[in-house]
Amino acid sequence: MKAALFDLDGVIIDSERLYTVFWDGIEKIYPTGIENFAVAIKGSTLPEILSLYKSDEEREDITSRLLDFQDNMMFPLMPGAMEFLKKLKDNGIPRALVTSSDSRKMDCLFKQLPELKDMFDVIIDASKVTKSKPDPQGYLLAAEALGVNAGDCVVFEDSLNGLKAGRASGAKVVGLATTLPAASLEGMADLIVGGWDEVEAEEL
Repeated sequence: MKAALFDLDGVIIDSERLYTVFWDGIEKIYPTGIENFAVAIKGSTLPEILSLYKSDEEREDITSRLLDFQDNMMFPLMPGAMEFLKKLKDNGIPRALVTSSDSRKMDCLFKQLPELKDMFDVIIDASKVTKSKPDPQGYLLAAEALGVNAGDCVVFEDSLNGLKAGRASGAKVVGLATTLPAASLEGMADLIVGGWDEVEAEEL
């Protein structure tokens, strides 16, 4: 492992359950008919999600609700995530954050957790990509910014779209069963773990 590339929600911060509740609520207000909607969109950027809705009024209302939700949410760290990041940093392993979150959410995140920003050499958020996961663009940009080949990186993901993006980039992929059951990640990752306490940096 020459570099480590991390998703945010469900990997570094324990927020996916909150987002599931939020998007389940949106699906009840503006039904799309997509099965398991909140799960299906995980890893997608907001513009891609909004493209599923027909009217500008729906999109504007959903955006307003989401921004209000994010502006007032707490960002609890996943148990063991900060310790793992510190271990990589102490051992000189470059680290990048690759997230579908927008800049406004990232500002809120780092305001609450300023120490987290120092854990990453590169941050790729929604403002820096034109293609959402499962497209590998975000991970390829992160590897390039770190000066390494994607094939020499390890990607840490929890969503199906994110795992697909990691694999498509050519990186090794570790799937964290923090959002979805481990069985649903089978065949999607090189290694599946239940949490950070099961990950040893020396083995990657």
